[in-house]
Amino acid sequence: MTAIVILGARSRSLAEQVAAVLPGAKIHAPAGCAAPADQRFVRATDQILALYRQNVPTILIGAAGIAIRAAAPALADKRAEPPLLAVAEDGSVVVPLLGGHRGANALARQIAARIGGQAAVTTAGDLSLGVALDEPPPGFACADPGPAKPITAHLLEDGAVALDDPQGLAGQAGLADLRTDPASSWTIALTHEARPPAPHCLTWHPRTLVLGVGCERNAPADLLVDHVLATLDEAGLAPRSIACIASIDLKADEPALAALAARLGVPARFFPAERLLAETDRLSSRSEIVFREVGCYGVAEGAALAAAGTAGRLLVEKRRGERVTCAVALAAAPLDPATLGQARGRLAVIGVGPGQRAWRTHEAEQLLERATDIVGYGLYLDLVADRIGHAVRHDFALGEEEARCRHALALAATGRDVALVCSGDAGIFAMASPLVELLEAPADPAWARIELVVAPGISAMQAASARLGAPLGHDFCAISLSDLLTPRPDIERRLHAAAQGDFVIAFYNPVSRRRRDLLPLAKAILLAHRPASTPVAIARSLGRSEEAIEVTTLQALDPEQVDMLSLVLVGSSNSRQVTLPSGRALVLTPRGYDRKSSS
Repeated sequence: MTAIVILGARSRSLAEQVAAVLPGAKIHAPAGCAAPADQRFVRATDQILALYRQNVPTILIGAAGIAIRAAAPALADKRAEPPLLAVAEDGSVVVPLLGGHRGANALARQIAARIGGQAAVTTAGDLSLGVALDEPPPGFACADPGPAKPITAHLLEDGAVALDDPQGLAGQAGLADLRTDPASSWTIALTHEARPPAPHCLTWHPRTLVLGVGCERNAPADLLVDHVLATLDEAGLAPRSIACIASIDLKADEPALAALAARLGVPARFFPAERLLAETDRLSSRSEIVFREVGCYGVAEGAALAAAGTAGRLLVEKRRGERVTCAVALAAAPLDPATLGQARGRLAVIGVGPGQRAWRTHEAEQLLERATDIVGYGLYLDLVADRIGHAVRHDFALGEEEARCRHALALAATGRDVALVCSGDAGIFAMASPLVELLEAPADPAWARIELVVAPGISAMQAASARLGAPLGHDFCAISLSDLLTPRPDIERRLHAAAQGDFVIAFYNPVSRRRRDLLPLAKAILLAHRPASTPVAIARSLGRSEEAIEVTTLQALDPEQVDMLSLVLVGSSNSRQVTLPSGRALVLTPRGYDRKSSS
């Protein structure tokens, strides 16, 4: 799906013309822009970078320099970059900036033809031959790019090549317009066969093979990987021609399949038993045992054929190994795995810290960038708006924690890559707990097959501690004063225990609009066990522009000055305020080294 980024309302008309030739394209506009848009963003450079990192083809209607500077932090491997283009605001020029050989050049020509502009294609091979021989278009892989340069030079000098194309794929590969001569000593081969390197021969492997696999539950990954590699070797098939591995959806969470997909560097796609049952007449054999177990007569062959399509055929019949099976089907044309079956869904529960972007982990950033859907409380989604990119945003109100979890699980069960966002750390008074509780007895069996990732974040008490110096330098605990899910007697019992244990205490959810009495109760309990001069910090809106931190004492603590966005940090009997020469006030809970050195 392509993104068209505009910088203002005046570009909306041109964006619509561009979108007309790109089915499914979405128009992205600034949050304050009056023009209608499919997606909104705060900063254009952040949006372009997020889209680039999500591998989304992106077209900026505006200055090329904006797009270049935006994508610069993510530039790495040119073989993996998505198309990035800039279109002049008057429509006069379309410039493929990045990913020229991955579709940008073709997009530039397509858009220019529509809007009456000029495609500023600069790559030599594309200009003269219409294709870059060292970087095949999507659906093809280059076995060894070494011969590409001399063959390109030969063609640019009016030479010709022999085309070895038994499946007739030259047109889809962009090679149909090359000068050909069967007697030429230079050859370009389009084949799914594994061939040794040959002088003057460039081999492209079309992604036309589907590897169907099946295995017993928890079969060792090396059994499946070794069996598949041996099967491909015996059949003389090129692993780089494999478009995807395919299996029944019941195996979506099978570790051996994930390991095989990673080893081959291809996606795994899954089909329900009913879809595999429809392939019964094309199977080389039927298994009643498999039918009784999963509802179809063959998993490996059935999945391979289902992915290869009605024009595909079985190339390698089912091969049995120890606890594993595999089969290979050949499709009539290169396959796009994204259109086949269903991916294994993934749900990432992401703690994004108290607020500021600098406090997000690298893992959280990556998970947000690749998500197809982002679910969360509206305020938290606003905090990560710079990373939403092309993802679909699913806003929920405060207090709808279980509804958020169920919605995220349902999305992931359909094969989506879902991010469930919360503030702080996902596992500390946040969304990981209700989510895992739902997975303990899943309402939908498909929930149990998704991939679950819990990404840590900086908790509010860590952020407050960092601002204050070292209040958590010794033993501490965290207590939520919300009685929505925890009975009050339990909260009171924990308050007494923490007070008697002399822990530094981080109070989460200290008050709400209707609950104002538990913080005064906590203060009274603590005053019975530690000095009135015990330092107390009230930290509000940590990491945001409105951040405020006040240091007071336990005696002077005024619960009425605390709001719902506050964390209250109460020191132990050993904690003390420290004033630096600069006048900055800190809080210290010593680790006891001073007592050790004096003993």
